Amino acid sequence: MHSLISAEDSWALFAILVAIAALAIYLEQRYSWASKVTGCVIALIGAMILSNLNIIPLDAKAYDFVWDYVVPLSIPLLLLKADMRKVWKDSGRMLAIYMLSSFGSVAGAFLAAFLLKDKIPQVHAAAAMMVGTYTGGSVNLVAMADAFKATGTLVSTAVVADNLLMALYFFVLIAIPSIGFFRKHFSHPLMNEIEAKVARGESAGGAASYWTAKPVSLKDIAFAFAVAFVIVAISNDVAKVLAHLIPKGNFLMDLLNGLFGNKYLIITTLTMLLATFFPNFTGNIAGAQEIGTFLIHIFFAVIGVPASIYLIITKAPFLLVFCAIIVGMNMVFSFVLGKIFHFDLEEIAVASNANVGGPTTAAAFAIAKGWSELIIPAILVGTFGYVIGNYYGIFVGTFLLH
Repeated sequence: MHSLISAEDSWALFAILVAIAALAIYLEQRYSWASKVTGCVIALIGAMILSNLNIIPLDAKAYDFVWDYVVPLSIPLLLLKADMRKVWKDSGRMLAIYMLSSFGSVAGAFLAAFLLKDKIPQVHAAAAMMVGTYTGGSVNLVAMADAFKATGTLVSTAVVADNLLMALYFFVLIAIPSIGFFRKHFSHPLMNEIEAKVARGESAGGAASYWTAKPVSLKDIAFAFAVAFVIVAISNDVAKVLAHLIPKGNFLMDLLNGLFGNKYLIITTLTMLLATFFPNFTGNIAGAQEIGTFLIHIFFAVIGVPASIYLIITKAPFLLVFCAIIVGMNMVFSFVLGKIFHFDLEEIAVASNANVGGPTTAAAFAIAKGWSELIIPAILVGTFGYVIGNYYGIFVGTFLLH
């Protein structure tokens, strides 16, 4: 079936993808309903509508370019501030509950794979993708899809199911702090402070006071892209060499080959080491996080393209259940273990959000709630999730494959 815009018209397709990403970001920052849905989901839905209306093609070289070049470049840009020493120093409590929450994603993946192994093709790849995205973010989902050679149908339907569950869970997390049961059984000092401010007639803060323009110089943009390109180039070559040198044959060797021969893991590891040992250099490159986040929105538009309504109706129900089990287990682990180890309600909600949605949505959640003390920790632990998400995904996928 021919689309209104040809698959060979790359400039027109790039224009649409970038425009969708820009519009999604504008809506997210302009309207409260859009910030709850998140810009990434809006971008995905926008591209999905255009493809289902046959305006843009389901497959094109422009989409391949985003997968091959845009996504790998976004990883180091998002990780340039991932100083592991700073993560622990500034966000020790948040990191602790974040790790406890991430165990729920892993446990949920094993449970979902066991229950639905006969319903979902390449269930090991699906589990790896979901663990990756529910401990890190969409970048990890892409990495796991590539690592385990997931089919295009599985990836597109899994992404749609994932984002639908993610969006629904955000609404749940937004509602939880207002539910009497949680307010009764969990401490919530930040909420108490905000309510006291409101009672005194003071401002409670929010997105309007946080999303302000930041100074970015030409040098910042140049250094951000230069560092990202160098890291990706080195990582590609190193991953190829290690994948060739490490033999396969059993679970342990397959795991080692998958870990050290995966370019996304090399990218995340090199960037993390650079940010940790040279924080004065990487930490002062302004704009990298913003550029990386924008690239991720473009990626979300691309992965929404092949998600046809027919595929969602016929294939996604099982994947929806699959994702729901993982998200549900993440929620159970987060709140049960959070209660046992005496974490605050705000910390638990933001940590679970950082697992399921990544640092951007977790920060947006904290901003929307007025929990300004948790904004930076949310970004830091969510960024740390980009690092561990691939490791978790490789482990789960390799284990289930055997």
